[in-house]
Amino acid sequence: MVTKVLLASPRGYCAGVERAVETVEKALDLYGPPVYVRKQIVHNLHVVRDLEARGAVFVDEETEVPEGETVVFSAHGVSPAVHANAQARQLNTIDATCPLVTKVHVQARRYAADGYTVVLIGHEGHEEVVGTMGEAPDSMVLVESVEDVEHLSFAPDARLAYVTQTTLSVDETGEIITALRRRFPNIYAPKKEDICYATSNRQWAVKEMLSEIQLLLVIGSRNSSNSNRLVETARAAGVTGHLIDDETEIDESWLEDVEVVGVTSGASAPEKLVERVCEWFRARGVTHVEPYRLVDEGVEFRLPTELRRELALAETQG
Repeated sequence: MVTKVLLASPRGYCAGVERAVETVEKALDLYGPPVYVRKQIVHNLHVVRDLEARGAVFVDEETEVPEGETVVFSAHGVSPAVHANAQARQLNTIDATCPLVTKVHVQARRYAADGYTVVLIGHEGHEEVVGTMGEAPDSMVLVESVEDVEHLSFAPDARLAYVTQTTLSVDETGEIITALRRRFPNIYAPKKEDICYATSNRQWAVKEMLSEIQLLLVIGSRNSSNSNRLVETARAAGVTGHLIDDETEIDESWLEDVEVVGVTSGASAPEKLVERVCEWFRARGVTHVEPYRLVDEGVEFRLPTELRRELALAETQG
């Protein structure tokens, strides 16, 4: 029987997600609905539904946005081709790409311009990977595993550099980088690792509490890369982990023979969902719901330049 719920810290919204969601909210306030958003602004169903209720219209491609309308690009980043299409349609674009993803884009472009073939470590089909690959499509190759590295056919002294998706497993990525360095000793590395602070911190917070829990619940949507990595972090250490969108997906059979449950949330999951899960446990008689430890990340990103400019203009005119 569950007697205690421990809350991982840090958890939930990272600075990039906070900025992206606020960008759509402020754009709706400024321009009024509809404001179009290319793809899910962040990978969380609840966030998307809340913004839809306020007048955001989510589309798969920028080509679906009526000419001259306002479109926000999601936190995961887009390729140069998307910017070109938006320009051709005379769209008012607001780029909410996370600054840490932009940093990877800049690196990839720079390496390709310097004559390197760029190895991107990431998950095929993920929006962030699609956007990054679009920066230098003729000079990039994607690897998802150590096995993929073994199949690369470059000469050992080839001019190679690597970059990584920002939301990967720290441990798994480390293994892939080790394999790359073993096969290609001269491969050029980013000065600072690309995996974002929030992804690393959330994985670290889960690892810290694993010895005290028998089950980990990760609040996050199925398509959230960093949320999936948190589940894997628990399972890799032999602790059962499940990904849930909210409290309605908790299966009571998971709780058999479990005394202490750990709860965390991915970087795009709002804190209200954590509260709802806590309430679910309280309603079942669990009185000890407490933070495992408290960590304040203290990272903030400013709103996109084009939106700040428009907001300042509206203020002076108002």
